Amino acid sequence: MAIKQPASPARLAIGGMLAMASAFGIGRFVYTPILPVMIADGALTPASAGIVAAANFLGYLLGALAGASAATQRHPRLFFLGGLLAGGLSLAGMAVPPSIPIFSAMRFIGGFGSAFVIVCLSSMALEPLVRAGRIGLSAAPFAGVGFGIAFSSGLVSALASGGVGWKAMWVANALVSTVMALLLFFLLPAPSLPAHAPAPAGRKGLPRISPALAALVLSYGLFGFGYVITATFLVAIVRETAALAAIEPYAWAIVGLAGALSIPFWSWVARRTTDVFAYVAGCLVEATGVALSVVSPTQTTIVISGIFLGGTFMAITAIGLGIARRLTQMAPQRAQAIMTSAFGLGQIVGPALAGHMRETSGSFLAPSLSAAAALVLAAALGAFVARSR
Repeated sequence: MAIKQPASPARLAIGGMLAMASAFGIGRFVYTPILPVMIADGALTPASAGIVAAANFLGYLLGALAGASAATQRHPRLFFLGGLLAGGLSLAGMAVPPSIPIFSAMRFIGGFGSAFVIVCLSSMALEPLVRAGRIGLSAAPFAGVGFGIAFSSGLVSALASGGVGWKAMWVANALVSTVMALLLFFLLPAPSLPAHAPAPAGRKGLPRISPALAALVLSYGLFGFGYVITATFLVAIVRETAALAAIEPYAWAIVGLAGALSIPFWSWVARRTTDVFAYVAGCLVEATGVALSVVSPTQTTIVISGIFLGGTFMAITAIGLGIARRLTQMAPQRAQAIMTSAFGLGQIVGPALAGHMRETSGSFLAPSLSAAAALVLAAALGAFVARSR
C-alpha cells in the first residue's frame, strides 16, 4: 500500500542515493573491477568482455525506450522497484560456468532494469524534491553511484586479497545490491502528482523536439560513448601495465569517491555560472581524463584520470538530465527516457568497439582517444544548446 503522507526531502534524497548505488554503482559498474579477474581466469577475453558489456547497454537502451510508455508513467514505483530487484538477481546470475550467452543475458537484464530505475527516478525522487522547493537536493541521488562504486570496489579488492574467485564476487555484490533494493520498498513511497497537474496520458506528454533539445540528445549520446570505454576497461588498462600494479586495488575506488564528491562541486559550478556551462566544462575535463589514461599511463596520470572520470561522469549525467527536464517542462519523465535512450545507444557502441580494437591492436590507445574526441564533440554541441536557448 502506498504511503499517503509525502516523504521528507531527506528521505527522498537518501532513497534516491541508495537506488543509484544499487542499480549503477554496483549493478552496472562492479563489472569493471571484476572483469580483470575473469579475464585472468579465462572466463572472458577483451573482445568477449566488450560484447558482454555491450549487452548490458543494449538492455539499458531498450529499457529506456520502454520507460517512455504510459504504463511506466502511471505506475513508476512498480517499475522502479522491479528494475532494482531485476538488477540484483542478474548480478547473482553471473556466477555461472563461463558462458558468453549467459553472461550477456544477465547483463542485458541488469541493464534493462537499471533503465527503469533512472527513468522512474524522476517521478520517485527528483520531481518531488523540486516541488518541495529543494532543487539543490535533486542532484544528490546521483552521488549514490560514486558511493556504490567505491563500496563495491573495496569489496572486490577485499575478496581478491582473500583468494576468492570471480563467482563469489558476483554473489557478494548481488546480496548487497538486493538488500539496498529491499530497503527502498519502505523508504520511497509512491509519488503523488501536484494538485494542479493532470495524470500523464496520451500524446499530450510528448516533449517538443526543439533544436536545443536535439543537440542536447546527440551530445548526451556522444557522452555515453565517450565515458564508457574507460569506465569499462580502466582496471584492465591498469593491470596490463606492470608499473601500475601497486594502484590496481585503488584505481576504481578513486573513480567512485571522486564521483560521490563531484555532485556538490558541479552543482556549485552550475549555480555560479549556468547548467549548460557546467555540462560543457565537465565533458572537456572528462575528455582530458580519458586521454590521460592511455597517452601517458603512470601512477600519477592514472590517479588524475580516475579523478577526472569519476569527478565528471555522474555530474554530467545529472546536469544533462536536468537541462532536458527544463527544456521539456510538460513531460519530464518522457524527456528523461529520450535522453537515457541516446545515452544507452552511445554505450552499446563503445565497449564492443574498444574490445575489438584492443584485440587487433594490442592496446586501448585508439579506442580511448576516439572516446576523448567524442567528449570534445559533446561539449561543442552543449555550447550550441547554450546559444539556442
